[in-house]
Amino acid sequence: MAEKRAERRDGYFDKIKALLDKYPKILICGADNVGSHHMQQIRTALRGKAVLLMGKNTMMRKAIKEHSEKNKQLEAILPHVVGNVGFLFTDQDLSVVRNAVLQIKVPAVARSGSISPIDVVLPAGPTGLDPGQTSFMQALNIATKINKGQVEVVSDVQLVKKGDKVGPSEAALLQKLNIKPFTYGLIPLCVYEDGFVYTPETLDISDDDILSKFLSGVQKLAALSLGSGIPSLPALPHYFANAFRALLAISVATDITFERSKEIKELLDNPEALAALQSSAVVETSAPAAAVTAAAPAKKEAEPAKKEEEEEEIDEGFGGLFD
Repeated sequence: MAEKRAERRDGYFDKIKALLDKYPKILICGADNVGSHHMQQIRTALRGKAVLLMGKNTMMRKAIKEHSEKNKQLEAILPHVVGNVGFLFTDQDLSVVRNAVLQIKVPAVARSGSISPIDVVLPAGPTGLDPGQTSFMQALNIATKINKGQVEVVSDVQLVKKGDKVGPSEAALLQKLNIKPFTYGLIPLCVYEDGFVYTPETLDISDDDILSKFLSGVQKLAALSLGSGIPSLPALPHYFANAFRALLAISVATDITFERSKEIKELLDNPEALAALQSSAVVETSAPAAAVTAAAPAKKEAEPAKKEEEEEEIDEGFGGLFD
């Protein structure tokens, strides 16, 4: 017997070491309340995607410690070999493997003394119980009535809260009603990849999320640079844009003209074309058009006398007509 045990132990060590060498990614999963038949279903569903390995934590730790002499990065796994856990070895996309694991769940009854992973609510409506079961429902402070020869629950009742232990009365009631409120399966706890261990939620981060976070940081750095007056690379486009707007405003307010301001001045001399440009969608994304709007007040201030003369001429013209 001792020799057979030693052979099985050595075979297990060789197997886990071979898997550690072959697969660069490991999904460490909790396996509480997972039966042997359910475990077989998981192995079958993950065939070709991942290899599931279960075992005693002491043997797992010993095998990893021995193999860590060859690969020091494996030591990061040791603190997470706690409780009833198993290893999913894979070389594919971890998010795909994790989603496949989460989908493989089986319903289970609420056993007395077990910890409830969810809030268990008894819905209102007929229960299928005969009227003789009314006293049993009253013992649990559940309001009922007799309707069409069966017990009917008047309103929704919360039997067990998440994280609480299931009492014997609640477990008996759920069994009478043939309600299986819980679902059990492998629960991903952490991920090992290239010497790093992180939470499974990290797998939900997409490339767009990373790009969005990076751009947000760049915008904050540019704002800090502009506010403090300390030059930085993200702020350079804003410096050039501000300088161009300042030069354009000077050009519009004076007789000085350069190549990029010719078009702007022509628009200012043609109010109808300017109004059409401002009402179009191009104005919202065009820097020259925005500069036209910013520079327009300068143009108006540069010619106040001319406008007053035009107003006087208009007044005189109307006065002559009425005379």
